[in-house]
Amino acid sequence: MKNKNYILFDLDGTIIDPKEGITKSIAYALDHYNIHIEDLDSLCKYIGPPFREIFMEDYGFSREEVEKVLSKYRERFSKLGVYESTLYLGMDDLLKNLRDKKLIVATSKPTIFAEKILDYHNIKQYFHFIGGCELDGERSTKEEVIKYVLDYNHISSRDEVVMIGDRKYDVFGAKENDIESIGVLYGYGGFEELSSAGADYLVETVEDLLKLIKG
Repeated sequence: MKNKNYILFDLDGTIIDPKEGITKSIAYALDHYNIHIEDLDSLCKYIGPPFREIFMEDYGFSREEVEKVLSKYRERFSKLGVYESTLYLGMDDLLKNLRDKKLIVATSKPTIFAEKILDYHNIKQYFHFIGGCELDGERSTKEEVIKYVLDYNHISSRDEVVMIGDRKYDVFGAKENDIESIGVLYGYGGFEELSSAGADYLVETVEDLLKLIKG
């Protein structure tokens, strides 16, 4: 890991636990369409993957309808959800200890929300660059987001880069861009999902993540 000069971080389930903000905002959006969610924990599977595809698969929304659902979701999330998350224990120390690296956020969340969340937790200053999707759906996959941050920052040597995330989408996105990946088991994917996806490394805690990167 000592040769990794660019450390790409997923946001949800990797840097922060966004459970409260995301699940409450999804429930709010679905309730508008008479889909009533009693158990917010049942919505945890939506933490990580792009919403559009999953909403269409699980609830049968058309592409036009799903944009309206997303608009309703963001109606609540932009006002409340961005402040309903917790920083994983030890994350602030990890970021401080990696100041000799170029730290980059690569998230499927819209960039504007990612920036607000990082500001709220007072950790935005640790990141060299924050890359996410656009509100109109541009760069909706993790593969596209990773490619965008690599291209924008003119990072050509893939051996110097590693992607950290908690879901299979982070691993697949890394593979498509020819970079290694670290799966974090404290997030929402879990061992089976991350190992089956082919993560190059797996860590159980934030402390273990720091030890791996620092060597």
